Amino acid sequence: MPGLKGRFSTVVKAKVSAALDRTEDPAETLDYSYEKQLELLQNVKSGIAEVVTSKKRVQMQEETLRAQAAKLDGQARQALAAGNEDLSRAALQRKQAIVGELGTLDQQVSDLEHQQQQLTENEQKLQVKIEAFRTKKEVIKAQYSAADAQVQISEAATGVGEQMADVGLAMQRAIEKTEDMKARADAMGELEQSGTFDDPMQLGSGEDDVDRQLEQVTSAGEVDSELAKMKAELGTGATAPQLPDAAEKPAGS
Repeated sequence: MPGLKGRFSTVVKAKVSAALDRTEDPAETLDYSYEKQLELLQNVKSGIAEVVTSKKRVQMQEETLRAQAAKLDGQARQALAAGNEDLSRAALQRKQAIVGELGTLDQQVSDLEHQQQQLTENEQKLQVKIEAFRTKKEVIKAQYSAADAQVQISEAATGVGEQMADVGLAMQRAIEKTEDMKARADAMGELEQSGTFDDPMQLGSGEDDVDRQLEQVTSAGEVDSELAKMKAELGTGATAPQLPDAAEKPAGS
């Protein structure tokens, strides 16, 4: 089971990787990476600002403590001049405590300045790297756009590609439909000429080609019969009725 589970996990990861590779836009990926680097640079600058602020606060505390130490020194001198040695000693003890605090604050200021210097150097190095990345990013984006355009042009020229394949299939379907329609039109014309179809505008019962041929035969037979009858009458001496002469004018005209 562990082996099967591992293989399944590998297959899933491979499928996901392939899907992501198809949908990934290099230009968008590069722009996103550039934005993340700018965010990192901004964080470094914010860190430097915080270090400088902390250093300023410590330096302000130092100034306050130095002022207190100077004041205590003056008070100790005044007390000693007035003959109050104990009060002068107490003032000097407070002064020494402040001097100890000033030593600690001086060390903090030194550490903060060192940290500020390191952050500033890192900021400068990061700034140079980001600028180099930005330049390279734009070059890669331009190259990718040019390559993509070249691929699209080549696909359009050679008929390769999903879109051109759809166009080719659509054209093939149009040709097939046109051929089918032409064949149907030819068949309809041939059937119409052969009299297969009745004229829907004709009055009375429609006749097909067979009916018309039979009618012609019947009509020809009747003419022949009547002609034979007329010949027989003429052969027996029967006088055929005379038609009026068109040149003669009616009486009384």
